[in-house]
Amino acid sequence: EINHFGLRVFRSPHPFVRQLKRLHNPSIFGYRVWQSCWLLMDYIRQEGFSDGLSIMDIGCGWGLAGIYCAKNHGSTVTCVDADPKVFPFLDLHSQANLVQIQTRNLAFDQLLAEDFQDTDVIIGADICFWEDMVNPLTRLIERAMTAGVGMVLIADPGRGPFFRLGEYFAEKSDGITMR
Repeated sequence: EINHFGLRVFRSPHPFVRQLKRLHNPSIFGYRVWQSCWLLMDYIRQEGFSDGLSIMDIGCGWGLAGIYCAKNHGSTVTCVDADPKVFPFLDLHSQANLVQIQTRNLAFDQLLAEDFQDTDVIIGADICFWEDMVNPLTRLIERAMTAGVGMVLIADPGRGPFFRLGEYFAEKSDGITMR
């Protein structure tokens, strides 16, 4: 296991994770922690978050970015993923880090405007890796912003679909910053 950003994280070879992998086989790349998750946590740490925000971690996988927000900023976190088989891994890490996280088993297009009513910030890491994810994420972000979400933070290693998503919003709005 590792301890980073104040989190206790179990690596794939850890007996707890291996046991979960025998019982649950995530199908949409939710079988490990992706590097952009660390980048997202580092950005939040550097820029700072107000305490007590309501965070939605979309395409959460093991949920470490959301767990980081709950543990270090007292955020109320809802982790959302299309693959319910990631939630046992998320539960393992939320228990290890002594935080409570709500989960929702929904795809990007299944999140409605009312789902964002009490959400301050949406976060996501490594969630725009296929071209066919650009349009659902575009619609999700538009619904969220219309519902009053104040910030959307998405981290990615620099794939083409992610850049197309960012370029769409950069052209559409003065309030979008790509870093």
